[in-house]
Amino acid sequence: MRKEITVISGKGGTGKTSIVASFAALAEKKVLADCDVDAADLHLVLNPRIEHREDFSGGKKATIIEDKCTGCNRCIEECRYEAIQYPPSKNGGSADTPRINPIFCEGCGVCMRVCPTGAISFDPAVNGEWYVSSTNYGPMVHARLGMAEGNSGKLVTQIRGKARTIAEENHLKYIIVDGSPGIGCPVIASITGADLVLIVTEPTLSGQHDLMRAAELTAHFNIPTIVCVNKWDLNPEITQQIEEKAKEHGIKAAGRVRYDPAITKAQIMKTTVVEYTGGAVSGDIKSLWRNVVYALG
Repeated sequence: MRKEITVISGKGGTGKTSIVASFAALAEKKVLADCDVDAADLHLVLNPRIEHREDFSGGKKATIIEDKCTGCNRCIEECRYEAIQYPPSKNGGSADTPRINPIFCEGCGVCMRVCPTGAISFDPAVNGEWYVSSTNYGPMVHARLGMAEGNSGKLVTQIRGKARTIAEENHLKYIIVDGSPGIGCPVIASITGADLVLIVTEPTLSGQHDLMRAAELTAHFNIPTIVCVNKWDLNPEITQQIEEKAKEHGIKAAGRVRYDPAITKAQIMKTTVVEYTGGAVSGDIKSLWRNVVYALG
């Protein structure tokens, strides 16, 4: 039976992606999905080879049709985002027709509705790309969201859907998802429907706070959740507090990963730490993966 594990963190920089990359090397019959689309970096370690790419459209953007515009300014009056203005003309004055700033435009469509002459088109916008790639560890679905583009939650849902299709078609056992940090829309899109969530945190008071926020989110969706403290040996006392606090909320500690510069060196070499070194940190991650498999049942 196919199982889906999503790895998230309360904040960025906890080592979530490094752990996911090692899981990719340890797991059998899996597909990978990088759902941290706002700052995707799993590809930096796994070095995927793109086999298929498609544009992603998460919404629509408005455009003024100059031939139809009469300059009534109704669109400017109704736009709450101040996305419509008269740009300066070449002679130093203002242009005859207004323009829509695509960065400010939220795609609400109000301008199109109030325009009396139908001078505003409202067409799908390309917000990024998503890819199906091959890696040395199996297939991978990932994406690149454009600068200042939104609807990352919709893109995450699309990536996970494609990963599930690949898993079904190839009879794969695991879907390993590198989720987004935080508790926002892309995180919700990353965890809903998952069989298990692993929260990666760090041994600081802010790490404990962020962990509990993420745990509240997974509890809301009734998703089984476990926790891993990365770089635990930098503050063993706080690590103990985090694990005790998590236990009080029904979250089991799945493992600890010690601090080791080999993790950074492995990233530089574009490989996983469990392949780069056979040291103690590699043993920590292997033990963590065994506990993840056990928790998946």
